[in-house]
Amino acid sequence: MTAIHHAAAQGFSSQADTYARGRPDYPKEIADWLRDTVGLAAGRTVVDLGAGTGKFTRLLQPTGASIIAVEPVQQMRDQLASALPGVQAVAGTAESMPLPDASVDAVVCAQAFHWFANTAAMREIRRVLRPGGRLGLVWNVRDESVDWVARLTEIMKPFEGDAPRFHRGDWRKVFPAEGFGPLTLTSLPYAHTGAPEQVIVDRVMSVSFIASLQPAQQDAVRAQLHDVIARNPALKGRETVSFPYRTEAYCCERSS
Repeated sequence: MTAIHHAAAQGFSSQADTYARGRPDYPKEIADWLRDTVGLAAGRTVVDLGAGTGKFTRLLQPTGASIIAVEPVQQMRDQLASALPGVQAVAGTAESMPLPDASVDAVVCAQAFHWFANTAAMREIRRVLRPGGRLGLVWNVRDESVDWVARLTEIMKPFEGDAPRFHRGDWRKVFPAEGFGPLTLTSLPYAHTGAPEQVIVDRVMSVSFIASLQPAQQDAVRAQLHDVIARNPALKGRETVSFPYRTEAYCCERSS
């Protein structure tokens, strides 16, 4: 199996529980995108690539499609298998999926593609897709026009290191990809609402390069997050807050 980035391997292994609690869900309109753009329906087969703990996998179930969740980190895969026993969960990476050629109708990657945006992964995705099959890429992007959201980014940024990040845009370099048509974008507003400890603290602490820090460094980051919650007028004293996002959903078709 192809090696995965050290930040993902360590951070997602150690903080699978925090990831499951803190990561936002997705806007309800994503169901229409899965049906109308990705083409999911009964009788189709879809791979959830880099499925993690199954946050996005749950949204695939109502489509009626058969689901194969591919996830390299065992702790994440164990969470998914426990929560979604009806889903086939297998060990694998974007560059090496344990699937036959031309065996699936769609591959979707939620919050994951930036980790493996390379030629080998695109070649493997093309291999498992049937001609006319579709690749869907989804990210929840923080709305940094909100002051306290921008402050969270400031807290995290010193620890990024070489971890692949959606906002850097490096993932775009693999497109246009051989054997695939152009990317189309659907952009949807979304807000993750809940207790500050969940939607802010758990969310930030589940970021791979934060989750892989030493305990003392994690404590320092957590203290800064609590300080933001205690001081910002939009958050101070509130039992429930809304974390604003923009959900970006990209799709392209295997053309040959």
